[in-house]
Amino acid sequence: AEVSPCSVQQTITRVSQELNCSATSLRVAEHLDRHDELRLLRQEFLIPKISDLPPSDLSLVDGSEDCIYFAGNSLGLQPKNAKKYIEEELEKWATIGVHGHLKGSRPWAWAEDTLEELMAKIVGAKPEEVVLMNGLTVNLHLLMLSFYKPSPKRYKILLEDKAFPSDHYAIESQIRLRGLDVTDSMLIIKPRQGEDTIRTEDIVSVIEREGDAIALVMLSGVQYYTGQLFNMEAITSAGHAKGCLVGFDCAHAVGNAELQLHDWNVDFACWCSYKYVNSGAGGLAGAYIHEKHAHSVKPTLMGWWGHNLKTRFLMNNEMELQPGVKGFRLSNQPFLLVCPLQASLEIFNRTSMKDLRRKSVLLTGYLEYLIRHYYTKDPSAPDKPSVHIITPSDPQQRGCQLSLCFSCPIRTVFQELEKRGVACDMREPNVLRVAPVPLYNSFTDVHRFITALGSALSASGAK
Repeated sequence: AEVSPCSVQQTITRVSQELNCSATSLRVAEHLDRHDELRLLRQEFLIPKISDLPPSDLSLVDGSEDCIYFAGNSLGLQPKNAKKYIEEELEKWATIGVHGHLKGSRPWAWAEDTLEELMAKIVGAKPEEVVLMNGLTVNLHLLMLSFYKPSPKRYKILLEDKAFPSDHYAIESQIRLRGLDVTDSMLIIKPRQGEDTIRTEDIVSVIEREGDAIALVMLSGVQYYTGQLFNMEAITSAGHAKGCLVGFDCAHAVGNAELQLHDWNVDFACWCSYKYVNSGAGGLAGAYIHEKHAHSVKPTLMGWWGHNLKTRFLMNNEMELQPGVKGFRLSNQPFLLVCPLQASLEIFNRTSMKDLRRKSVLLTGYLEYLIRHYYTKDPSAPDKPSVHIITPSDPQQRGCQLSLCFSCPIRTVFQELEKRGVACDMREPNVLRVAPVPLYNSFTDVHRFITALGSALSASGAK
């Protein structure tokens, strides 16, 4: 899956030469789609039509076409089987009532258990190290209650600048819960002056310098704003060398990057499942604890669902705690949320993260190539609109998302893109996030996006 920017450009050049056309021709995208071994997975998802998107202006575009959906970093598309599975469970509830807890293809009492092996494959963990429960922030709190154990000398939490707000707030509140000063206890690492992303060596350097006072390193796997993929293995190793525990919020990494949480020796992680894992807004989240902590780290808050299933229904109020992360479960999971997650994980199971990443590197590399071709800043034409990509160019330091800054007002460009059937998102203060997802996006989608971007820039008044 290791593809360099150079090899992406070589592939595009080779294909254009074979086809005897320009490297920017639509024919290149169509050729790449024909030779995409994962192209049939797109058929497993419901792709909105342009006419169905509220902002679309049908005087500008053909409403019958599929939209250009580059918002999988925010909300993944619906798997076609999601509705079928939900209807099956509603029918079961209607016809057998309480017996649904123990009967059917996904008994409600342990429905999520059957999916944990599929999820574990995606995050590079053992099935017993993964649970599906709650929402991301709830899981982050539950994990930090057990893994953040400040002492008078070791009490700080290291996090990145512009961490996702819910992570920042969770860390703040966990510090306050211990009666500590937030300003003194939050150690925030920023990019160097004039740079957009944080260098791995700078993270490691802070850990080496401040590590004796750091109780917990708590970073994103992929930074939501810049799209930077952190070197989790190197960060974990550096943290452990200084006696720190290391956890990651993998919301933007799961289903996007090749993760090896177990092999990297990551202590704990959590993630939502509605972005690249396509489980629907507010879908069932995931949590991971390395097996080395299975008998040493206990949940601070306990519930019935953390009790051993074999004796759970004896109701003797004597907790027989499941080891590891399984013991962190509090209550039964909403069975309707299990259904779309199952539908998505089954699609993932038809391929591998290695193959998805191989396609993703080429897909996002193709998008980067076209943006640089058309919109690199030209000193000789200062009025021409330019795009600055703040996401690292190195494929090993990013997932599929590119974060774009414009030389012209971004909000107008965003609105004009939406009118043309493009689904992406804008994040304050000035970034447009676009994410071609390898499960369902095509190289033709990328080419269509570049065409729409040109029209949007013209319509927004950029010269």
